[in-house]
Amino acid sequence: MKGYKYKICLHKQYFDLGYGITSYAKYFIALFGAYSVMEKVPLKLTLFLLVGYMFFCYAFGWAWIRFGWFTASIEVGNTFNLFVKEMRKVYKPVVPK
Repeated sequence: MKGYKYKICLHKQYFDLGYGITSYAKYFIALFGAYSVMEKVPLKLTLFLLVGYMFFCYAFGWAWIRFGWFTASIEVGNTFNLFVKEMRKVYKPVVPK
């Protein structure tokens, strides 16, 4: 399944993954926005930060998947997953020669 639905979901996954990992930055943007309202700083600067953060989330999510960090993070989660531990005991992985 490599149609347009797949591509849309893949791009969404890039953004969601980057946003999930860097989600604490949204508090910085919110504080900056509140500060800009109180201090009469142009709102365009806050919007610029927001759009830049959105692009950063997408790029970071893409790089996270592209360079294998996503697979590594799943494997770390599997070390604590009881179901995976049991399955690895029952079904030994076959290593090709």
